[in-house]
Amino acid sequence: MGKLDDEQLRTMLARMAQARAIDRIITEHTKEHRFDGYWHPGEGQEAAPIGATAALRDDDYLAYHFRGSAWALGKGMPLEPVVGDIFGRTTGSTGGKGAGSPKWADPAIGLLGEGGTLGSAFVVAGGAALAIDIRGTDQVAVAAFGDATSARGTFHETLLQAAVWNLPLIYFCENNHWQVATPFEAWSPTRTVAERGAAYGVPGLEVDGQDAVAVHEAMSVAVARARAGGGPTIVEAHVTRARGHYEGDLHRADMSSYRDPIDVLAARVPDADRIIQQADADVRAEYASALRAPVADPDILWKDVFA
Repeated sequence: MGKLDDEQLRTMLARMAQARAIDRIITEHTKEHRFDGYWHPGEGQEAAPIGATAALRDDDYLAYHFRGSAWALGKGMPLEPVVGDIFGRTTGSTGGKGAGSPKWADPAIGLLGEGGTLGSAFVVAGGAALAIDIRGTDQVAVAAFGDATSARGTFHETLLQAAVWNLPLIYFCENNHWQVATPFEAWSPTRTVAERGAAYGVPGLEVDGQDAVAVHEAMSVAVARARAGGGPTIVEAHVTRARGHYEGDLHRADMSSYRDPIDVLAARVPDADRIIQQADADVRAEYASALRAPVADPDILWKDVFA
């Protein structure tokens, strides 16, 4: 599927380290300042979105979910708009509309933003996949979601139609095995999310979500299949949620078998320490810059609503 070169590995590590640094900056910020909206930390899960997005092109579409910032960073969004949106500043990608758990969006890199309800990624990405099919291009569309969101009706409705129409749609599940504080096995009738695709004639792949390179390989298989006209695939990355469901949530997962995804990738990168330190410094600089930037005016709510 194409071997990752050293520069790609460095970029992936830098983006993972940036996502981790953003989570920690927000923890520090919320202890001393007001923070509008919920933040859902992605700490411990960075390898899944970064490995997945590394298999995509800029013109591929992504409808992501709201845990951490790694999906936006992985798709190629710079730090300034990522951090700006988190703190509701005009420097954000949406001008600060989505403070808290933001709705980053950038059509130039295929980042479609995030819907306001769980499960909206399925229909948004499904619509993008339909548009690809109508235009006859070789792009793919990705719907990223957590394991609990697979219980939504839109998971099944979109997958059924995508399978019937053979759309270039990839379902990417970050399975951290928790529905807020309810374990996966307590609510899921199946052992995995990936196996549910069999009901629709859609293949499912499972992968170690703590290993960004392994995720990239699995995602590359699904992407190649979609580009070749093979239709949808479910990729399920098993990850560990190292923090609570939201910032301030004291619930903790079982960490006995936890492997830090940054450490796993860093072992493949000779100058890993320098990259991680630089990522932390860059995030802190953007955080300071964001706090100096203007807060979004409430009138921004009426901008970009209608075309």
